[in-house]
Amino acid sequence: MFTIGVLSRRARVKIETIRYYERIGLVPKPGRTESGRRLYGSADVKQLSFIRHARELGFDIASIRAMLGLSEIPDASCEEVSRIAQDQLVAVNDRISRLLGLRQELSRMIGSCANGKIADCRIIEVLADHNSPTDLSEQEST
Repeated sequence: MFTIGVLSRRARVKIETIRYYERIGLVPKPGRTESGRRLYGSADVKQLSFIRHARELGFDIASIRAMLGLSEIPDASCEEVSRIAQDQLVAVNDRISRLLGLRQELSRMIGSCANGKIADCRIIEVLADHNSPTDLSEQEST
């Protein structure tokens, strides 16, 4: 058994994050010493490492909670976990598409800048316009 500081280092999760996960019930509340200090074990490291890795992959708390629940039923079908992962892959691909669009728009904005005076700055003008990204290419063609 070890303290929250040791758990934090072993699982590479901040102490405040551990406390937050306990408050929302994502991880069980730990046992405590007579003085009230939290005590953890190796299973807690494993669970927090799972959560950290899932968060790094972009899974939301609800999906992680579902996968943790499913992991407690070793003989159950993996189909639901696979569906959750597939949904995350779709979300990641959507984000990538949006980011590629942002990159293209930023490149167009930077490419249209003559690096002259701020009064003539094309980037400032485009950002202030609030029109859709296609409006920039239409403006450039006129």
